[in-house]
Amino acid sequence: MNTRIAIIDLGTNTFHLLIADVAKGRSADIVLKETIPVKLGEGGMTNGRITNEALERGFSAMQNFNILIKQYQVNEIKALATAALRTASNGAYFIKQVKLETAIEIELIDGNREAELIYKGVREAVKLSQETALIMDIGGGSVEFILCNASQLLWKKSYPIGAAKLMELFHHSDPISKEDVYAIHHHLQNTLTELTEQCRLFNPLVLIGSAGAFETFANLVSHQFNLPKDLLNEPEFIFNKDQFMIVADQLLKSTHQQRLASPQIVPVRVDMIVVATILTLYVINLLKMDQIKLSTYALKEGILFEFLNER
Repeated sequence: MNTRIAIIDLGTNTFHLLIADVAKGRSADIVLKETIPVKLGEGGMTNGRITNEALERGFSAMQNFNILIKQYQVNEIKALATAALRTASNGAYFIKQVKLETAIEIELIDGNREAELIYKGVREAVKLSQETALIMDIGGGSVEFILCNASQLLWKKSYPIGAAKLMELFHHSDPISKEDVYAIHHHLQNTLTELTEQCRLFNPLVLIGSAGAFETFANLVSHQFNLPKDLLNEPEFIFNKDQFMIVADQLLKSTHQQRLASPQIVPVRVDMIVVATILTLYVINLLKMDQIKLSTYALKEGILFEFLNER
């Protein structure tokens, strides 16, 4: 008998809902995918408190998801919350209110658990080999780095340098100034010392970006170089450093209005994509990587595949 499961990923920028039918054995049919931009971190990332407006957007998204969960007659719900709710002083209040309003229980996970689930999702999307890869998941509140290969996770760490956080701390000009870029580089240099050491040890050859900002990079690369549109519907999309560099240069020179007018950039990422670009460039240059892959699977798919394996 099939089990219909709903998976909710409560991120800092967006809440994601995935509904799937899970059969006995190891197969799942995706029934529905829904994403709502909530911007939980907007206006509150530096003082560690979610604003009332952001809380309302979050409650509204969860009520919408609850309607869909009932409509699709779901048997089981797994709802996981990450950086914004993990670090906010009123995160526990949000979790409690959601349970009161919808009966949905939200599990708060730490950065290590988040990284582990991202790995489980990515390895189902991307053809990993025995060569070491570096997975990078740029969230709004945190960034997860995972060193891995096809058979194992070698090292993982979550850093509180998400795009919403970096933007609030450092992005004060339009287009972004050299001074702002330098300030971000300096911050990353001080923060990512352990990542640098571990990469020296494991020598990753490919960078895999999971969902989020990397979907925007892939959209821009695909548009810029007239690549087949159906490639973006695959779980894995590959592009090279030169293609990314051209797109990155354009993003760093762009104004808010220019990005807003681009059909390739979803509204929730119009501003955060700039700091995400700086962060990605920093990692690529630091590790001298030539190949970049997008995995359209991330945390929510990791939860699904873990559920399948447990069955």
